[in-house]
Formats: sequence, C-alpha cells, structure tokens
Amino acid sequence: MARNLMSDEEWAFFERFILAVRAPNGRKPTNHRLVLDGIFWIARTGAPWRDLPEEFGKWSSVYRQFRRWTLAGLWEDIMETLNQSGAVPDALQ
Repeated sequence: MARNLMSDEEWAFFERFILAVRAPNGRKPTNHRLVLDGIFWIARTGAPWRDLPEEFGKWSSVYRQFRRWTLAGLWEDIMETLNQSGAVPDALQ
C-alpha cells in the first residue's frame, strides 16, 4: 500500500497542471497521480530515485516523468499559482 498518498482535493489542484503539459503521443496514459505521489515521496524522504518503493511504479519511469515535467516548466507554474493564491506562506516554499 502506498504511503502518504495525496487527497482527492490535492490531486484536483495538481491534475490541471499535468493535463496542460501532457503531450499527446498515442501512448496509454500513465497514472499521473501515482507518479506524482512517487515524486513527492522522493522529495519528502530525500531518498535516491533507485530507492523509490515499487508501489509507485518503476523508479526510472517516475524519474523520466519528473524530468519531462521539469523541462516543461510544470513545477514553476505550480509554485507561481501557489504564490499568487496566498494559500501557502512564502516561508514554506
């Protein structure tokens, strides 16, 4: 069982950003929610990518998606939206 999975409300917030950067390529879509949970697990624990629990999928696939989203500017877009909303204090970021 995956640990510390995000709530439906949290997923609803992140999903719109992920769908905005998704490039249609005819492949079966990844479970982006689980991938994002895996990325957050790495961020929380500071563990190396290779130590990502299998319940999140293959570490290399999760890392590859993380890189794609990084190159697409996903994280900056999320941070910008959070900053503008005032929902998260600047000190947390």
